[in-house]
Amino acid sequence: MTTGNHVIEVKNLTKRYRDVVAVDDVSFTIEKDTIYGLLGRNGAGKTTVMSILTAQNFATSGDVRVFGMHPYENAKVLSRMCFVRESQKYPDDALPKHAFGAAKLFFPNWDDELAAQLINDFQLPQKTRIKKMSRGQLSAVGVIIGIASRAEITFFDEPYLGLDAVARQIFYDRLLEDYTEHPRTVILSSHLIDEVSNLIERVLVIDHGRIVMDEATDAVRDRAANIVGDASAVDAFVTGRQVIHRESLGNVASVTVLGALSLADRERLAAAGLDVAPVSLQQLIVRTTQNAAESAASEEGALR
Repeated sequence: MTTGNHVIEVKNLTKRYRDVVAVDDVSFTIEKDTIYGLLGRNGAGKTTVMSILTAQNFATSGDVRVFGMHPYENAKVLSRMCFVRESQKYPDDALPKHAFGAAKLFFPNWDDELAAQLINDFQLPQKTRIKKMSRGQLSAVGVIIGIASRAEITFFDEPYLGLDAVARQIFYDRLLEDYTEHPRTVILSSHLIDEVSNLIERVLVIDHGRIVMDEATDAVRDRAANIVGDASAVDAFVTGRQVIHRESLGNVASVTVLGALSLADRERLAAAGLDVAPVSLQQLIVRTTQNAAESAASEEGALR
């Protein structure tokens, strides 16, 4: 059985490829009916994690439970999950209708009317073989399957590749609209963090195979601030605080600090003539992963 509201439970998951550790002893849970952002730079381990959760890859060690069960070769689990990824393969002569027909047979919650609406929204050609489609059209096929399947858990691995800005916005809008009417668990892998920041409810950041952030999106937004102004005044204010990034230009400094600012902090900043700017989700994640990488490199150097 799952614990409480958790539909996925991962404990001490590790995946090694010879001398490369793609996933390094990670543990986390995924809650029911929540949109997650699985975020991080390319090669961080996002796709490997999703492949293991959907039983398309093997863990070297650790335990994975989906709906309280092991997913590998488990039809009771696999029919309740949909994994949309760029590398999906189709038969050479397959048309979109063949892909959608197969999805309808596999996913019990498939909605034909929704699929037809999405085909129209993405202006997907119906008589072009999938093999001959552009990268954007191929992405649209996957996105349509991912949304119209209404699977209890849906994984989107960089689903927008090849889609232009308009098509990406259509994807975000249609996913959110249908999620509101038909809640399910969605795990969206992306490196376009600011684009998806208003869509995701919880942030899972993976960096060098490790989870470095697992928090509600709203809580993350309040975690940091940019302090800008005279360098000496900025330095005086940030003394004793955790600094994750610093830039200087002449006598002006811009420093990103972790931690919510109190009313007293803001009064002090105003008195010192310093400006406070919010940190976007993308900035925070980039700064956090950079800081984690620098800390790890420092520790490694100290051990030598």
